[in-house]
Amino acid sequence: MTNASSPTRHYLGVYLPWLPAERVIRTRAALRDTPFALINTTAGGIRVAAVSPAAAPLGLVGLALADARARLPALVTVEHDPAADVALQAWLADGCERFTPSVAVDGSNGLLLDMTGCSFEADAVIARLAHHGVTARAAIAVTPDAASALAEFAVGEISTLPIAALRADTDIHRALRRAGLTTIGALARLPRAPLAARFGAAVATRLTRLLGDADIRLIPRRAPPAIVRDHRAAEPILTVAGATSVIDRLLIQVAADLAARGHGGRAFAVTLFRSDGHVARLRIDTSAPTRSPALIHRLLDERIAALADPLDPGFGFDHVRLAVLVTEPLAEAQLDLDGGSIAADAVAALIDRLTTRLGASRVRRLAIGDSHIPEQAAFDLAIGARDIAAWPPPVAGEPPSRPLHLFTPPQRIEVIAEVPDGPPRWFRWHRVRHDVTCAEGPERIAAEWWRRRDGQGLTRDYYRVENVHGRRFWLFRHGLYGDEVALPGWYLHGLFA
Repeated sequence: MTNASSPTRHYLGVYLPWLPAERVIRTRAALRDTPFALINTTAGGIRVAAVSPAAAPLGLVGLALADARARLPALVTVEHDPAADVALQAWLADGCERFTPSVAVDGSNGLLLDMTGCSFEADAVIARLAHHGVTARAAIAVTPDAASALAEFAVGEISTLPIAALRADTDIHRALRRAGLTTIGALARLPRAPLAARFGAAVATRLTRLLGDADIRLIPRRAPPAIVRDHRAAEPILTVAGATSVIDRLLIQVAADLAARGHGGRAFAVTLFRSDGHVARLRIDTSAPTRSPALIHRLLDERIAALADPLDPGFGFDHVRLAVLVTEPLAEAQLDLDGGSIAADAVAALIDRLTTRLGASRVRRLAIGDSHIPEQAAFDLAIGARDIAAWPPPVAGEPPSRPLHLFTPPQRIEVIAEVPDGPPRWFRWHRVRHDVTCAEGPERIAAEWWRRRDGQGLTRDYYRVENVHGRRFWLFRHGLYGDEVALPGWYLHGLFA
């Protein structure tokens, strides 16, 4: 709900009435003034899904193609491609991020922009969309629902919106009209409780949002960053070096913002808006929080050099944005006595260079899992992920209790032991016999209690064994002899280095 102590928010709703047709016109300019229809093939036949502005007065949407051609025999048809419409809508939403970081897609033919704290006009958004060949209507309101409805139905007041702005079922719209309620203003004069009881809570909730009594805020396509700095160029930047120079100036500003908060950045995003609407995005992740412009600049150069598709200024970048996506507290670090960097900094710098060149998901380390089952006790994560730990270090002078390499799943082996519940004397793996010279164990690991309760889990007795050639293996006997199974099976689970 809106709060009197909180600042009033403003949203810009943008409605794109001819998005499917104008997508076609963008690639087939000859159809600009020609009446044409976009058709879908369904189980009920071929129907008109959308039309061009020139064919709009004929009322063809929803008709069967035969009925549409009866009204206009020369009607040109184009196969409707909803996926291409969605892609164009998303591309337009990316371009609108030059105005505000908070942009959302509204249905199949609309956009929503959070204007709060931003200095731009609705006319600038409409002009930008028109530059890309897309017609738009826009409206400003204090809730996303109201802004979207005002733009869609092209009215100036909430009270004059038609009942269709509720976006309810057809039966509900029909019932409201029969009751003489044709506008949102007429509906607003009714008590909310009886309205919800008669037509459902969704209708009452939508009405409340249209009237501005509740604001659910819009959910942007990308989470708003912690810190944002923008540069709007008076003249397009025609070279990558020029864009890098602008980014360097933004880095100094961002570093000052981070220092004022006592934080450092863990993830930085550079967005380059080209004058022709193309948006290039670069992201840099660091293994530790930093606010060093020199370090981020070096990683950015590595990132640009590693791009499979080289950065192309095209007709020039007219807007550059630097955002800090993730921040963490950063205390001042103590240097070595000789004034050099500490060893941890050198390791962090190496990790940053590797992840920038190879990708954050390709440099990994082990993390401890919350389970006593060996194959679930550790897993690998990207090295920049949080809450990362390594395997427990071995006791000094003792061999490791767990192998570094585990087989998934464990591999079945043939084993001979002196007694059924004793250590193995030899085992056969991949048709090769391994004679055991020494064995340690058993280390007994029971199944999870909920599996034991259902009679599904078997106990494992693990042995660390060494063959005559000095190779060490991690074996287990699956099931207690005589108690859980009549004849337990043996498995090779891991290899020691």
